[in-house]
Amino acid sequence: MNFILAAIDPIAVSLGPIDVRWYGVIIVTGIILAYLLGQREMVRRGFDQDFLTDMLLWAVPLSILGARLYYVIFKWEYYSQNPGQIFQVWEGGLAIHGAIITAVIVAYLFTKKRNAPFFKVADILAPSLLLGQAIGRWGNFINQEAHGGPVTRNFLENLLIPDWIINQMYIDGSYYHPTFLYESLWNFLGVLIMVLLLRRLNLVRGEIFFFYLAWYSIGRFFIEAMRTDSLILELFGGLRAAQVISVVIILIAAGFVIARRVTLKKPAHYLD
Repeated sequence: MNFILAAIDPIAVSLGPIDVRWYGVIIVTGIILAYLLGQREMVRRGFDQDFLTDMLLWAVPLSILGARLYYVIFKWEYYSQNPGQIFQVWEGGLAIHGAIITAVIVAYLFTKKRNAPFFKVADILAPSLLLGQAIGRWGNFINQEAHGGPVTRNFLENLLIPDWIINQMYIDGSYYHPTFLYESLWNFLGVLIMVLLLRRLNLVRGEIFFFYLAWYSIGRFFIEAMRTDSLILELFGGLRAAQVISVVIILIAAGFVIARRVTLKKPAHYLD
């Protein structure tokens, strides 16, 4: 007989009037682990110890702001009626695409200011970005958000998912697709491919970064189709906004790889 446990409390600990939520703890954990992975490779590739730290001082807060701004824009019909909730990021509502776009812009400007090759830095940090995203999705798990459509408990058990995940997917009397888990596993696999394979292939500089963009976007395109909270764009045949953005990113990544392979006479490589 299966017993349904109570949902995980989204509050990790209360410090007087301040509630520390698991969502924030998980996001911070993802940032720290991504930093440690990136810092090790940055130093190994000849960068100063403080380079990544200095960049993250700008990139992290601005990326969180960009992620929230992106989410609010696409949910403006709701937030225009509830403006007081716009700044309540601890309740969830950070769009990964907004964070990625902001992070890339900040990294580009920062590397230009430091006279560092942008694509070299982007290649080094691509696995770190995807690792942070893989971990961050578990914040959605705690908040019971960003899930897919309804399924049966038997379906989830056949996926060999642990009971503590299955129980958290029991929301308002129904079980749901744990799309956070699908995306997290996809992202972890992408990290392993980049770290264990692509870095050793000594690809043209920038191609690990473009692989990251394409890999994440391919997974997001298909997983997004399962979700129930997506913005539908009738102009694009009923596709979700995140799917349209994913297709655009895939085309941009592929276009850059092809164009640079054709036009660069003596391209720099990752291990140069």
